[in-house]
Amino acid sequence: MTNFDFFMPVKTYFGENALTKAENELVCGKHALIVTGKHSAKLCGALDDVTAILDEHGIDHTLFDKIGENPKLSVCFEGGALARELGADFIIGIGGGSPLDAAKAIAAFGADKNLTESDIFTTDIANMLPIILIPTTSGTGSEVNNYSVLTIDEKNVKKTFKSTHSYAKAAILDPKYTYTLGVDYTLSTALDAFCHCIESYLSPKSTDISMMFALYGAKKLWNAFKAIKNDPDALANSEDTAVKALRADLMAAACAGGIAINTTGTGFPHPLGYSITLYNGIPHGKACAVFTGEYIKYNMKNETGSSKLYAFASHLDTTPEEIACTIPDLAGVYLKLDADARREYVDQVRGASNYANSPYVISYEEMLDIYNRAFI
Repeated sequence: MTNFDFFMPVKTYFGENALTKAENELVCGKHALIVTGKHSAKLCGALDDVTAILDEHGIDHTLFDKIGENPKLSVCFEGGALARELGADFIIGIGGGSPLDAAKAIAAFGADKNLTESDIFTTDIANMLPIILIPTTSGTGSEVNNYSVLTIDEKNVKKTFKSTHSYAKAAILDPKYTYTLGVDYTLSTALDAFCHCIESYLSPKSTDISMMFALYGAKKLWNAFKAIKNDPDALANSEDTAVKALRADLMAAACAGGIAINTTGTGFPHPLGYSITLYNGIPHGKACAVFTGEYIKYNMKNETGSSKLYAFASHLDTTPEEIACTIPDLAGVYLKLDADARREYVDQVRGASNYANSPYVISYEEMLDIYNRAFI
């Protein structure tokens, strides 16, 4: 039976010099708080391009560049307080998934002085400052969905804030802002995008539309992985026309994955990967990809999961078995943990809702077994 349910409220601009096409989107207030990390937004040229447009239109702007990887809730709260103090009336997030996720939380805190740190997870927040998002990596797809994954400081765990109002007003995607990314980091973000696509496709919440985006993204990513496997320097020369085309494909694919999970959410590789990111510094994309083989293995035990995996792999001109080997291999994570650490890491994420979001729902014992085989 056809399921055509679909919701995507973000106006999206894509392509070279997309910011020029979207210039009027930045003219939406009198003072912008620009949310970034310390270096990447400046290095890739996006920050200068944005501030030039704001200056041209006489719009005040303040840089909040305190966002690190796995953005902390306390830092987002600080950013919201600064927005209120300055009278900033819109937020521009520039960077990878961390600044984009943080921008959403800051938009909530910046609009409501009575909102506490913990409130952000417990209510459907309607009062938010307008948000413009400009990705400089090709991974999370955060620019087109309403998820904001934050790290709770005192617990050192990740938790997701989302609201029906936490979507960006506009997303502006220019592949040239990824040209300064190293090959290894580019690969990690691409693995995150691939995990979004396969986990969304298998989700019981998937629809014809979400599966269409998942397949579109996965195909481009799989072709890119083959190119990188054949030539490890395939992304190295950003002046090469073929490299530019490949990076454009990666950005389009990551955006498609973001649209897909906007409908479905993600599966169990995401929460299982959180602990090795927070405690061992494994980049998020690689941390998720470590568990893709197990995700495929367990879902192949389920009739629905098996059927969907064969359909997914067929679209990529491959097999579930090859995907199960290739994605963890590309992640290249070799980590040893003692028995206490393995149990602690699983205990940190055992309550995540993602486990129910696939045809086969793994048990706590199976979570431990996956960790025991991966990190012994």
